[in-house]
Amino acid sequence: MSDWAGLFIFFVVALIFGAGGIATSFLIQPRRDTPLKMEPYECGMPTQGPTWIQFKTAYFLYALLFVIFDVETIYLYAWAVKFQSLGLFAFIEMLIFVFILVVGLWYAWKEGALEWQ
Repeated sequence: MSDWAGLFIFFVVALIFGAGGIATSFLIQPRRDTPLKMEPYECGMPTQGPTWIQFKTAYFLYALLFVIFDVETIYLYAWAVKFQSLGLFAFIEMLIFVFILVVGLWYAWKEGALEWQ
């Protein structure tokens, strides 16, 4: 079997797996609407006042910065595990990677994205 045939089979199985999950969900879902279904489910209390409010973008900026530096930590950990066998080239690449992230952190700090108001 060629490499392309294996890849084709993989995509077909993935497509069937995804479509099967959606079809199964559709077949076994409850189909009756109840008043309980329309109530808020996060805290259980009815809302007071307007519920569609605009959040400050600072929350999202904080979350994005957290995700960026969390992913950086994952890459640094994987690099540190294989550090002995990678050599000088990988060390220089990691220095460039960390430098780019430090520049991003400096820019976010300069723009005030890390200040909580």
